[in-house]
Amino acid sequence: MAVRDHDGIVLDKFNGLYDRGDVDTVPKDHFTDSLNLKHISTSSFGTRDGVDLSQDVVVPLSNVRRFYNYPTPTGQTLIVLCIDAITGDGEIFHVVDSGLVYGPILTLAGMEDFVFIPYAGRAYISPIGFYTITDLKLGDLNIEKGLDNEFLYVYAGDGTPARKAAGVALSGSLTIFNGIAGATDPGFHLFGFVAETDTGYLTPPGAITGFTTAAASSVSFTTVPTSGSPTITKRHLVSTKVITNYNGNTTGYQFFFVPNATINNNIDNFLLNISFFDADLLEDASHLLDNYSEIPAGATLALYHNRLILGATFDDPSIYLVSALGEPEAIDQISGLLVVPPDGNPLTNGAELRDIWYGFKRTKTVAFVDNGDVPSSWPMTFIDNALGASVHGITTVLDSGSASVDALIIANYAGIILFNGTYIAPELSWKVQNLWATQDRNEFRKIQMVNDPVTQQILCIIPDQRVLCGNYLNGMNAKNIRWEPWGFHRNINTICIVNISDIILGMDLL
Repeated sequence: MAVRDHDGIVLDKFNGLYDRGDVDTVPKDHFTDSLNLKHISTSSFGTRDGVDLSQDVVVPLSNVRRFYNYPTPTGQTLIVLCIDAITGDGEIFHVVDSGLVYGPILTLAGMEDFVFIPYAGRAYISPIGFYTITDLKLGDLNIEKGLDNEFLYVYAGDGTPARKAAGVALSGSLTIFNGIAGATDPGFHLFGFVAETDTGYLTPPGAITGFTTAAASSVSFTTVPTSGSPTITKRHLVSTKVITNYNGNTTGYQFFFVPNATINNNIDNFLLNISFFDADLLEDASHLLDNYSEIPAGATLALYHNRLILGATFDDPSIYLVSALGEPEAIDQISGLLVVPPDGNPLTNGAELRDIWYGFKRTKTVAFVDNGDVPSSWPMTFIDNALGASVHGITTVLDSGSASVDALIIANYAGIILFNGTYIAPELSWKVQNLWATQDRNEFRKIQMVNDPVTQQILCIIPDQRVLCGNYLNGMNAKNIRWEPWGFHRNINTICIVNISDIILGMDLL
């Protein structure tokens, strides 16, 4: 009704928080301040859902710093990092369900965060360390790199402790002699054995020993070394072809797997009466000599074209390490490198989109394209020299990867932005620019985001450790998305989605 010649304003919809510019510019269908509201439909809203303990045990995990959805062959589980209240060590647990917890499966001093990727039912875990650099203009800046003197770990998912990924070559030497009558090209060969782990990783050739074979004899091996690691399941014989002028360099020649010459255990120390011709040596094993036997820890971890890509190691923070195709633990130290020009800032993230690998620093975005050759030959293109991503600042979609509707949702200094090969302006968080601008840039490591396309919500932990919820029922664009901050009785450290749309939050000690 009219009051003093003014018509009433009918509010038939509510479009969330508007925290941008001056309060006088706030649209009438937005609030200048709101907290703990949830948009239920395209027009209605109410209070956000409450929270309860996700663990039904006497002593639930506490001091939770980071977790991820870990899909296994038997269901959705969690990989969880907690900080021990007494020692301060980082401890990783495997939460199978509300009542079953394995671990700690990995305990490391100085591990304050970690990155994770599932692969073939296994969990690959890389510990992150927090460090400080001094910028001449900005002063001290927090950065994240792989934890110093630490490595990439692999966990089998069965409660046994995680172990270092990859593996070292067998040591020792072989006793070699001519066996029973057979057929072998006569001449000097180098022989060795490649060990195979329970994850399928093949170590570099080890126990390399020279021997001159005879034409009418097979060749036999004793004193074949075993490994002290219980993860070794097989050992494969490798050999060079005949070497006419041996120069004494045991690793300077091409090795091949000898057909039908495998010891299918880690116990027997002999392999007898093996016959082969040099023409039978087809499967190359020489590339194994250049693989990392211990893969240094990094601050980024993702998959691209069925290759594991790890970035921001402590010593090489501007380099991605790229595994062999289908072999996540086989990373060549020469040809498995993607180098982003160093600028004093480490790599922070990486993701695949539209068959392209995008690499990120805090204020830089580059692209690499798999050309079918070794990774070091992949061409690089600069995409943006001002915008990048934070360490956990690429939204995960449900329990899968990063892309949704052919785009990435990225958090950086400018806000929360859609990225489809270029950053789409205005940013999704355009309406809450003031809120975003007040966040401490030195604490962007605390950002973590998930996208729930079922309820059509983006949930982002912001540096002040509240949750910023973006409801896009009305459209995923700067105009129609509806933002609401959620506060809780404790600071929120981490978030993930399990079982399609169950939201799990991690926080400090209750």
